[in-house]
Amino acid sequence: MNNFKDLINEQVILDAIADLGYTEPTAIQQQVIPAVLKDQDVIAKSKTGSGKTAAYAIPIIEKIDWNENKPQALVLVPTRELAVQVKEDFANIGRYKRIKSVAVFGSQPIRFQTTALRQKTHIVAGSPGRVMDHIERGTLKLDELKYFVIDEADELLHMGFIDQVEKIIKKLPKQRQTLLFSATYSVEIRKLAEKYMTNPTFIEYEGKQSAQSTIHQQVIEVDDSQKYTMLKELTIVENPNSCIIFCNTKDLVSKLCEDLEDDGYSVDMLHGGMTQDDRLAVMKDFRRGDFRYLVATDVAARGIDIDDISMVIQYEVPYEKESYVHRIGRTGRAGSQGVAVTLASSKENRRLQEIEDYIHKTIERRKAPASEEILKMEKAFKKKMLELPEKKLMKSEQLNAHITKLYFNGGKKKKIRPVDFVGTIANLDGVTANDIGIITIEEACSFVEILNGKGDIVLKQMQNKTIKNKALKVHIAKK
Repeated sequence: MNNFKDLINEQVILDAIADLGYTEPTAIQQQVIPAVLKDQDVIAKSKTGSGKTAAYAIPIIEKIDWNENKPQALVLVPTRELAVQVKEDFANIGRYKRIKSVAVFGSQPIRFQTTALRQKTHIVAGSPGRVMDHIERGTLKLDELKYFVIDEADELLHMGFIDQVEKIIKKLPKQRQTLLFSATYSVEIRKLAEKYMTNPTFIEYEGKQSAQSTIHQQVIEVDDSQKYTMLKELTIVENPNSCIIFCNTKDLVSKLCEDLEDDGYSVDMLHGGMTQDDRLAVMKDFRRGDFRYLVATDVAARGIDIDDISMVIQYEVPYEKESYVHRIGRTGRAGSQGVAVTLASSKENRRLQEIEDYIHKTIERRKAPASEEILKMEKAFKKKMLELPEKKLMKSEQLNAHITKLYFNGGKKKKIRPVDFVGTIANLDGVTANDIGIITIEEACSFVEILNGKGDIVLKQMQNKTIKNKALKVHIAKK
């Protein structure tokens, strides 16, 4: 089954994934999608970068009943960034089916999420703490829930969320389909599956072998006092198009980013001390190629899905063995080749040995770049430093190129409903109901997505039309 047409039926989903640039299903998608469509519970052992989010998002979207207003699918994830990413993946794949997805997580005012959940919502993605908060407040309704996904179960376990996960599961309808995804399948995860899943189908995508073959892992032994010089020499000879540099603390991230910026690098930083809005903005800019180097703590290693990171440098050996695997997993994704180099001082040797024992592999020792090699590559490096990074269209931007979001200055206070917009817009010249996307009704305003490049047509004709006999101002939305 090397074609999505062999796996799914709805043309609107096929159109969306084609616009997103998905050409053929990955190995994990070929196995998971049919099992989910057959209503089976699924345990999938799969590494990040294997296409697992789409593996569960595509069939869930196909099974979603659009007319149901309450959430039908809940996805639990370990981090805020992953919650936003999963929400966007569902929105993008379900764009032409008008699927509404919402992300809920901490460090964001709960009132914004509560407002979103009051609207028609098909899918909710969130971190366990905030999901439980909404359940207890009664703002997340679960009585129509049919699909439950535990994504990155090993990370949820590692970060201490399993008790909250179990607490949430006990609130869910017993008649549901449960899907569990994990890079590893430990005793604890097996017990969780045995307790809450029904005759699950076990699917294993051997990502570990793939990771070993697509990521060239190396160690350079260097004194702490020489690490910064070594870092610069390494980036000169490798000259990556995009690179994440990992540190263990936010203070070192800030200092290293500042030093690299002073030395002319196209660089930004990411760590847990930043506000959620700043973190999301940095990741968006990095995905788009606004800068080449990202200096980060492990917050960037957990659940961030960017396919074309050409290099990872670990400025310090991580304290936790699992962090090493997550860090290097940011490169060599989706079958591409990547390089992961760890700068290790003598005092870090013990941690490095523990990592090698954990991954069952002796990591190749690499010599420091020779001065001749540095001189040879310096010109090309400086040339790239002066060039603006090549901007990349995000998948959502490719998809949204033919979508226009319109703002209307009327909403719930004027007793306007989605059907009122559909009735008016679908009767405009050259427009059908299939050209109308997601409709969001707020207290004082409404937003309507117009598909298929017909935004200008609708905007022009709506200047002289009414909604429910009310004359509303309309313009292209700013948000």
